[in-house]
Amino acid sequence: MKIIYLLPFLVSLYSCTNKQTQSNFNNENEPQHEKVVNEFQTILDSASITGSILIYDLGTGKYYSNDFERSRKGFLPASTYKIPNSIIALETGVVDNENSVFKWDGKKRGLKVWEQDLTLKEAFHLSCVPCYQEVARKIGVKTMNEYLDKFKYGNIKVDSTTIDVFWLEGESSIDQFQQIDFLQRLYQSKLPISQRTESIMKQMMVIEETEQYRISGKTGWSTRQGNDNGWFVGYIEVQDSVYFFATNVEPTIEFEMSSFPKIRQEVTYKALKQMRLIE
Repeated sequence: MKIIYLLPFLVSLYSCTNKQTQSNFNNENEPQHEKVVNEFQTILDSASITGSILIYDLGTGKYYSNDFERSRKGFLPASTYKIPNSIIALETGVVDNENSVFKWDGKKRGLKVWEQDLTLKEAFHLSCVPCYQEVARKIGVKTMNEYLDKFKYGNIKVDSTTIDVFWLEGESSIDQFQQIDFLQRLYQSKLPISQRTESIMKQMMVIEETEQYRISGKTGWSTRQGNDNGWFVGYIEVQDSVYFFATNVEPTIEFEMSSFPKIRQEVTYKALKQMRLIE
């Protein structure tokens, strides 16, 4: 009789243990700190773009992506380089603070919104290429390379012929893991920079702030040999947790290019919703 009573318990115990094992070892080839999220791929497919979304949970040390192999592929940093470029400018005194003004010389620029005097903060958010080209030239090749070495920022190639374009064209590259690593060190005060510069930079990077969360980051867009590549990198603070993200995408033939400036952030926000970090 005792054996009969024990049978349901043993079956139940085996079932729970088996389910737990299947859950913990869902994919033997998947590193425990990396989780493939197929829903991210669905988000990109629905937007008619290709690419990868990478999200890092600082608390657990776990990465989430639709394509980890692509996340390790390097691309031109484009305007995401305005983050380290701003930091170096502040550290070297090329600009004093976020309110330092770039005077417009009256010449026609790529975008109408750039044809005005802009503060550093405004130039950052409007992605003013001429403003940051001026910054890079004032920093100079030697100092720029010294800081890039200290920052361990991607694989960036800077010389006298590329000092004001190296983030937009040429052979410089950075991958999504490297983007997140750099942002994590900035966030955790692990970059070799002053507290003042760090504070200014973190305030400049804020994109959206609500009662539930705060999102900081920067977009980027480069065109190499006719191929468009877009970035959105940054981090989201939710209560006591921090998640870093790096999205890199390219349009398909069917994509409407007028939507490219917005789509990089839109797919990232959808991924953050998928992670239940925002509503």
